[in-house]
Amino acid sequence: MKRVIIVLFISVLIVAACKTQKSSSVYFLSPEEGRSVPRGQNVTLKIDAESGSFDSIAYLLDTVFITSRKDTSSVSVQTSDLSLGIKVLTAKVYEGAEYKEVTTNIVLLPTEVPVQYKYEVVNTFPHDTSAFTQGLEYHDGIFYESDGIQGESSLRKVDPTSGKVLKKIDMPETIFAEGLTIVGDKLIQLTWQNQIGIVYNKDTFEKLREFPYQASQQGWGLCYDGKNIYKSDGTNRIYTLNKDTYLEEGYIEVYSNKGAIDSLNELEYINGRIYANVWERNTIVIINPSTGVVEGELDLSDLYPLESRNPTADVLNGIAWDAVGKRLFVTGKRWDKVFELRVAGPKL
Repeated sequence: MKRVIIVLFISVLIVAACKTQKSSSVYFLSPEEGRSVPRGQNVTLKIDAESGSFDSIAYLLDTVFITSRKDTSSVSVQTSDLSLGIKVLTAKVYEGAEYKEVTTNIVLLPTEVPVQYKYEVVNTFPHDTSAFTQGLEYHDGIFYESDGIQGESSLRKVDPTSGKVLKKIDMPETIFAEGLTIVGDKLIQLTWQNQIGIVYNKDTFEKLREFPYQASQQGWGLCYDGKNIYKSDGTNRIYTLNKDTYLEEGYIEVYSNKGAIDSLNELEYINGRIYANVWERNTIVIINPSTGVVEGELDLSDLYPLESRNPTADVLNGIAWDAVGKRLFVTGKRWDKVFELRVAGPKL
């Protein structure tokens, strides 16, 4: 009999606990978690606090207080002044000094549809098929190239017209070389997973120093706008590095109107915009470095079809800009050609 009473007592406690838990539940009715929202569109916040026993509800956007309510009436959030990307929305439901907290999130996207640019091939130049191109730069009539693959990585100075390698240093076998840019008289080179960048004298290739990565865990692409260095890490983030200390000072997240643009690779700064290869896609995206908005796309699917490439050729990768001659060069990993392109549009 005692056993029956105990079991019944425990059952009552469990039911009571379940009812208490259910009655105190709080959750967002709107917006749905992960919902994509065009920037500029208002977002309605609405929660359900089933118990109805609370004093106030505080609403926050990315930990910043927005407003509060004494009831569960909806809250409208304006998004036109917000940056792109994931925004965390929080409701804190207070009862006395205690509160229950619930979160949801939205993904804020640009409304602009990227301009689809056209191109024509102006010239082709030979390219060393042993070069697994990771970073390509043009300066004073010379290509500078960082080439990857573990045990085969190198830094090169190349004659653009003939494709002849004028100077080359091989990297240690532990290094997978990645992106490259020029800052004054220095070459800045990334490594993929070694979490270091390397600084060289541009003319002699003398190694001057190394610098560690910070929030970005990998090195993919680099470019320089005259004030800041931009660094990709294989995500949709582009980090801003101090040109003297190489410390990360911030980042942008890159989005088109359809979503995040991940796998950003080789970068080139051209007339106020960042041109980026997208890993394993025959596409270059044109990014506003202030906002992260993809303003344009250059589809190079027909540039060098697979059936026409040399047998060892890999994916499209490598962008270089001749700022004096206004010439755009592109190539790929182990391609036998570098293409000079003329792009139709206002950005070049």
